[in-house]
Amino acid sequence: MVEGNTVSCCDVAHPQSGAHSRATDRSVFGLFIPAIISFLLLLLGLAFDQDWLPRPTFFTGWLRVAWYGIAYLPVGGPVIRQMFQAFAKHDVFSEFTLMTIATLGAFFIGEYPEGVAVMLFYSVGENLQGLAVRRAKGNIKALLDQRPDKVTVLEADTPRTIPAQQATIGMTIRLKPGEKLALDGELLSDRASFNTAALTGESVPVTKGEGDTVLAGMINLNTVAEVRITTAYTDSKLSRIIALVQDSTAQKAPTELFIRKIAKIYTPIVVLLAVLITVAPALVVTDYVFSDWLYRALVFLVISCPCALVISIPLGYFGGIGAASHHGILLKGSNFLDTLAHIRHVVMDKTGTLTEGVFQVQDAVIVGPYDPQTTLQRISALASHSTHPAAMAIHAYIGTTGPTPPLEQVTETAGLGMAATIEGKQLLVGSFKLLDRFGITYSLDATPTGTLVAAAYGGQFVGYFDVADEIKADAEDTIRQLKALGITPTMLSGDRTAIVQAVTAQLDIASAYGDLLPEDKAKKIVEMKAAGHRVAFVGDGVNDAPVIALSDVGIAMGGLGSDAAIETADVVIQDDHPSKIPVAIRIGRATRRIVWQNITMAFAVKAIVLILGAGGLANMWEAVFADVGVALLAIGNAIRIQKMRF
Repeated sequence: MVEGNTVSCCDVAHPQSGAHSRATDRSVFGLFIPAIISFLLLLLGLAFDQDWLPRPTFFTGWLRVAWYGIAYLPVGGPVIRQMFQAFAKHDVFSEFTLMTIATLGAFFIGEYPEGVAVMLFYSVGENLQGLAVRRAKGNIKALLDQRPDKVTVLEADTPRTIPAQQATIGMTIRLKPGEKLALDGELLSDRASFNTAALTGESVPVTKGEGDTVLAGMINLNTVAEVRITTAYTDSKLSRIIALVQDSTAQKAPTELFIRKIAKIYTPIVVLLAVLITVAPALVVTDYVFSDWLYRALVFLVISCPCALVISIPLGYFGGIGAASHHGILLKGSNFLDTLAHIRHVVMDKTGTLTEGVFQVQDAVIVGPYDPQTTLQRISALASHSTHPAAMAIHAYIGTTGPTPPLEQVTETAGLGMAATIEGKQLLVGSFKLLDRFGITYSLDATPTGTLVAAAYGGQFVGYFDVADEIKADAEDTIRQLKALGITPTMLSGDRTAIVQAVTAQLDIASAYGDLLPEDKAKKIVEMKAAGHRVAFVGDGVNDAPVIALSDVGIAMGGLGSDAAIETADVVIQDDHPSKIPVAIRIGRATRRIVWQNITMAFAVKAIVLILGAGGLANMWEAVFADVGVALLAIGNAIRIQKMRF
C-alpha cells in the first residue's frame, strides 16, 4: 500500500479510551488530507476546462499541465516513492509500478484529468482497504487483550493499586465483582465464579474453588476474591494467546503463497501485454493512432493491478484465525486453516481428550510380604513426582501420614510409568507392561472396572489400583459432529483394550486401539498417512507430543494439557472441550471457501475489464472503479468470516 498515504495492513488499532478514540479519528482524517487536496484541485481544473464556464486565460499550456501536476503530487508522490523503494528490493513489477506507468502515461498523451483521477481513486481505495484491515485486526486484538492496566494487591492486608506489569509472582490480588483478572494465579478464596469468554469464547460462568488455577482475562462475577499470582504478566496464558495470534500470520497458507508466486509472474506478463497492445496494432491496423492504443494499454495496466488478491487473501486467513480465537481455539499459522479444511481423519487420545482426565481411585489391592501401610506410603511418595492424572489420583487417595525414606534415581517412562530406588530396592508404579519389562509376575483376583496402575517393590508384585475416569459431557456430540462433516474418528489409547472398547461403544467410535505405547501410536499415524489420509491428532499428555508433531495437524488440549503437548501442537483448544474440534474444522473450511470466492471474483472481473480495456470499450475511470471496487468487495467478504456462527 501507499506509504505515508495509506494504512499498512500490519497496523493494529486498539482503542482503549475516549482520548485514544479521538486521536484515532484525527489520524484517519489526516490520512485523507492528501486525497482531499488532490480532489479539490482536480475539481477546479475540471471546472476551468469546461466550455460553458468562463475559461481563465491563464489555464492553458504549461500552466494547465502544472496545475494538474500539482493536483497529482499529493496522491501520486507516495506511490512513486514506494515504486523506487520496491526497485531497491529488486521488485520491479509491483502494483506501484503499474499505477505510476498508467497515470504518467495518461499525462504523456494529454489526458491530465484522468491521470490525476486514477491515482486519486487508487489512493482513496487503498486507504479504505487499509482501514478495513486495521479495523479487523483491531477487533481481534481488542477481543483478546482484555486485561486491566492496574491491579489491587494486598500488602500486610492493606490494599494498594499498582500497574499490572509491576505485579510479581507470590503477590496477592484482591479482585472485586465485575473486575478482570490481569495475571494467572491460584484462587485463595473458598469459592468464586468467573466469566471465561476472553479465553474460551464461552460466557457460561465457571465456578472455581480454593487452590484452583484462574487465568488472566477471567471476569470475577459475584464476590470479592483473592488470588495469589503464579505467573509473570508477560507469561500468562492470555499473553501467549495474543502472541500466538499475532505471530500466526508469519505462517502463510499454501493458497496465499501460491497467489504471491502468481503475482510475481502475472505482473511482468501484464506489462509485456500492455507494450504489445501499444505497438503490435501498428503492424495490422491501417488507421493506427499511437495515442489511442497507448490509452488502451494504460487502461489495461490499471485494471491488472493485483491489490484485491494481495490484500484480501491474507485478510481472509487472518479473519479465520480471529474467528477461531473467539471460540477459544488458537492456531499457530494460517497454513493450518488450509490443512484443517482437508482433514478427513481425526485421531484422538482417550484420557484428557474424550474423558475428563480427573481420576479417582475406586479400589486398592495391596499384597506381598511387606507392611501394607508402608507399601502405600512408598507408592504415594513416588506418585507425587508425576503429573500424570492417575498418579496424582493415587497420591491424593493415599495421602501422606508418616515419614517416607528418600527416593533415589527417580525416572518416568512415557506410556509405562515410574521407577525409583527406596532403601536399596527398586519400586515400580505404572502399567502392567512396566512390570512385564522387568520380568515381574503378578495375578489379578477381580475384574477391574477402570484403568489399572500396578506396583512392584524389590522384584515382587505388591498390588494395584483401580482408577476410574469420566467421559466428557460433549464427547458424544463431538463424534456425531465429526461424522456429519464426513470425518472418520479414531481413538488411540495406552489404556487397556477392554476399557477403550467400553468408551468407544458409548461414543459410537468404530475404530479404536488400546494398550498402545507412544511409539505404537506413532506407527498408527504413519500407517494412516501412508494410505494417503490427512490426519489430525488430538491429545494432551507428554506422551502425546511425538504423535502431535507427526500428524498433519496436531491439536492439544490447552487446559489440562502438558506444556510439551501445547508447545508441539499446531492448534490449541483453550477450554479442553472436544466439541471445539469440529468447530475448528468448520472454520478452516469456511476460510478456504471465502478465500477462493475472492480469488474467483477478482480474476473474473479483471478478465472481463481487461478484455474491454484492450478492445477500447472501457476507459481509465471505469478501470480504476472496477479495480478498487473488486478490492473492497473482496475485503468485505473476507471480514464476513468473523461474524459467522460455527
